[in-house]
Amino acid sequence: MLEMIIVDGLSFSLPLFIMAIGGIYSEKSGITNLALEGFQGFGAFTGAFVTVYLYGIFGAESSVPYYAGFLFAVIGGGIFALLHALLCVKFNANQVISGVVMNILAVALTSFLTKRINASMFGSNANKFMLGASSRLTIPIIGEVYPFEVMIVIVSIVMWYVMYRTVYGMRLRACGDNPHSADAAGINVYAVRTVAVLISGCLSGMAGMSFAYSVSANFSPDIYLGYGYLSIAALIFGNWSILPSLFACLMFGFARSAGSAVIHQLGLPSSYNDLVRILPYVLTLLLLVFFGKNNRSPRALGQVYNKGQR
Repeated sequence: MLEMIIVDGLSFSLPLFIMAIGGIYSEKSGITNLALEGFQGFGAFTGAFVTVYLYGIFGAESSVPYYAGFLFAVIGGGIFALLHALLCVKFNANQVISGVVMNILAVALTSFLTKRINASMFGSNANKFMLGASSRLTIPIIGEVYPFEVMIVIVSIVMWYVMYRTVYGMRLRACGDNPHSADAAGINVYAVRTVAVLISGCLSGMAGMSFAYSVSANFSPDIYLGYGYLSIAALIFGNWSILPSLFACLMFGFARSAGSAVIHQLGLPSSYNDLVRILPYVLTLLLLVFFGKNNRSPRALGQVYNKGQR
């Protein structure tokens, strides 16, 4: 039972964490990003389509479709994120409204495209791409893990290093705190913010593909279950810092997996699993109530930057 809690908890926590890192990058640059849900959904759609298409060429047993799917999920999430960057950075749109619209657009667009692609290419009326559950690797001491968990850990370390140990990371944080001072220092605020939103889309796409392979074993409208908003709650609870956000994601993941394990152990009907799904959100509300007052967001978060104004 404990092993199942750990395996399921990590498979939910780590994708949530990599998506939260993407949100941190965007918001540390000054761009409010409520569109993580849409980024992960569109990224998962792109990756799942490529995976299913390559199944017909390489076969379902090949590792090529698996890793190609993650690559294209990253690309798809990044491309979709560029629309949010264009609206917020180039056209100075309201960042909150833009994020909400991006989420709605992703749901409608991917649902439509999935049905049309299945009908025209695969002769099916389904509204999902069937992937199957990901295989697992056995790592000494740690035990069984999904391959995407290893990828996420590696990418997370790289993202932490970029944020806190590179010139770009310093410039990104400066743009989120005082963009006019950053501009006076010769930093291209528009470019830094655009790249930050692009990174958030790429990481969210990776998260979406991870959820598709673990939580649902397919791409479908179920991929939009509030995971993006949960990652936003995690980064807020983590005070826009990477390591504290990891702690929040682990809490959410293990609350979910522990609840499922208890229901399974007690032999309760599967309908009780729907009740378990709300545990991370209840925990989110409690954390924000008790710890939200101590949060300090980037000072220029959500503020439209106009180079000509001081």
